[in-house]
Amino acid sequence: MRRGNVASALQYVPELTWILFLRILDETEDREEQENDAVGASYTSSLVKPYRWRDWAAPLETPDTKPNRRRELEDSAPGALMAFINGDLIPHLKKLKERAHATPRQKIISEIMSGVERVRIDTEKNLLDVLDKVHEIRNESIDPTHVFALSQIYEGLLLKMGEKGSDAGQFFTPREVIRAMVQAVDPKIGDTVYDPCCGTGGFLAQAAEHMRPKAGARASGAAISRLKTETFWGREKENLIYPIGLANLVLHGIDRPNIWHGNALTQHEVYGGLFTGAPSQFDVILTNPPFGGKESVAAQTQFAYRTSATQVLFLQHIIEALKHGGRCGMVIDEGVLFRTNEDAFVKTKRKLTDECALWCVLSLPAGVFSAAGAGVKTNLLFFAKGSPTDRIWYYDLSDVKVGKKSPLTLKHFEDFAEKLAARPDSERSWTVDLSALRAKAAAEALPLRDAARAKQREADETRDGLKALKKAKPRDDAAIAAMEAAIRELLKAAREATNKADDVENAVYDLKAVNPNRQVESDRRTPEELLDLVEEKGVAIADALKTLRALLEHAPATTQST
Repeated sequence: MRRGNVASALQYVPELTWILFLRILDETEDREEQENDAVGASYTSSLVKPYRWRDWAAPLETPDTKPNRRRELEDSAPGALMAFINGDLIPHLKKLKERAHATPRQKIISEIMSGVERVRIDTEKNLLDVLDKVHEIRNESIDPTHVFALSQIYEGLLLKMGEKGSDAGQFFTPREVIRAMVQAVDPKIGDTVYDPCCGTGGFLAQAAEHMRPKAGARASGAAISRLKTETFWGREKENLIYPIGLANLVLHGIDRPNIWHGNALTQHEVYGGLFTGAPSQFDVILTNPPFGGKESVAAQTQFAYRTSATQVLFLQHIIEALKHGGRCGMVIDEGVLFRTNEDAFVKTKRKLTDECALWCVLSLPAGVFSAAGAGVKTNLLFFAKGSPTDRIWYYDLSDVKVGKKSPLTLKHFEDFAEKLAARPDSERSWTVDLSALRAKAAAEALPLRDAARAKQREADETRDGLKALKKAKPRDDAAIAAMEAAIRELLKAAREATNKADDVENAVYDLKAVNPNRQVESDRRTPEELLDLVEEKGVAIADALKTLRALLEHAPATTQST
């Protein structure tokens, strides 16, 4: 596929999205129709002839080929296929949601196509080549390490084209991390699952995979329908990513992915038609908010604790969006955990630990997101809303060496998963008594706050004296100046004592994972052994230098040019 009239690699993404979607949708609906026929049930496809993939896009050479629209178009005037797609197919698909009895899947198809105006592939020959290649993709051929073929292609495209850096702090979560998080949070049938920055839908899709077997073979039609239509909710602001998320979820058996198109932080809505009937709070939240973003004032004004830090605002949003008794698993950059020098960071973490039981912090290796273009050190937070945090169980994977060729796998999480129930201390895990730390900090801060209050009272009493002094006749300017200076010193001392007390209490909210149980390998060699080693290396170096000198002596002379 040549660039042709496409200015940027990113502009391939919408094209690939709807083409791949229609291919896999056709295969999915063909399978569903066969399954219904086998049990004598009726089935209505989302698309009818000639708008199905098999009608206008399937290669003519396939074994099951029948006379179709593609053959008619190829046999007619040049450019007929392109004209059909631009003038008939695309408009038809975009208008599906306007039908009186449009199905949820038809509404989704329309929304996926809503931003498509025309085919961007430059020639009909190239288009036919693309259609033939895409037709080779089948559900069973999709790489199982990826939740979806579409997200796999999308992420790979951006990485290979080197355009990831412009993605405003957005990085895609490795699929094995998603799987580990979903297993830990364990969403159940009947739960609502929400991702406020859902991207290509990885968390929601994996949650569906996790939940579907729990329904069981005897699940009622109503239960299955609820799982497909009323369970999964998300928000996504990026125009390119939004339709991919919709397509991925539909192709994953979610008939109605309830994704709101807009900025979750500013509440600016692009399209909210798929979010109708959304609950105000959710049972489960699984998410990876963007790293390192800077938010505008418009976003900050929506929150109690204002900051430009994207993840801190998302953390506030998540706490508010979580039901009482709800569970959350989220990725967070380590800077949020250890920063205690900004008011919004501390107050947000205090809110988290006051309103939620932060039961686990899992420290990930530094290279987990390197394949996505980010070298940020990250952690996983797991918490449940409804009671304050008493004790935090930490688990450390930071020493695991990962990179593009050696990614983090589900096997790396096996020990973590085994220890989840009991949460014991081990070489990789430990427990922090947050309640005890809070009590200790409060006790240490109390005399400082008492001192601050005493200085404030003294300053107030001195102000009363100052008022009287200013009314006295004759006016004593020197005494007034001295008293004003004394007040300033008292207030300064009060502030300093308050700041010290705040620092003591804020230090409790440095939640960074620092493993006290890690075994450090020590050099047990004796001084004599080390000296022998140095001597041995010295002899080797001397021999090497002797060889180099000999080579130089026998080397032909060279003339230096000027």
